[in-house]
Amino acid sequence: MAPLVPVLRNLDLAILALALPVFALGGLPVPGWLTAAGVWVMWRGVGELAERRADREKDPRRVAGLMAGSMIARGWALGLILVAVGLGAGDDVGLSAAILAVVLFTVRFTLRALVRPSGSGSRPPRASAT
Repeated sequence: MAPLVPVLRNLDLAILALALPVFALGGLPVPGWLTAAGVWVMWRGVGELAERRADREKDPRRVAGLMAGSMIARGWALGLILVAVGLGAGDDVGLSAAILAVVLFTVRFTLRALVRPSGSGSRPPRASAT
């Protein structure tokens, strides 16, 4: 399983890349793909920054706060951007972007739940100070 971990951790990006020809050849709105791609890259980038900062923290409460706050903020940003694009560019663009974003999120969330506990980079439990 170890050699597959990097592939599985980035499977969402591979799906995003494969979705472009599907959009282009399938008659789906390419601005929907562009929206989903932009939002997804932002979502992953902010998540990586939050994880790096959390890795430097010593206080478990701050780690939990960083990770929870990051997830909530990214969820709101993703949702608001998709709604704004749907209202501004049209229902077909917004819907196609939202469907692609849901697929990417589902793949990312599921694979992180499967890979993270046994994969490299998982944080060992912290010793209690009490």
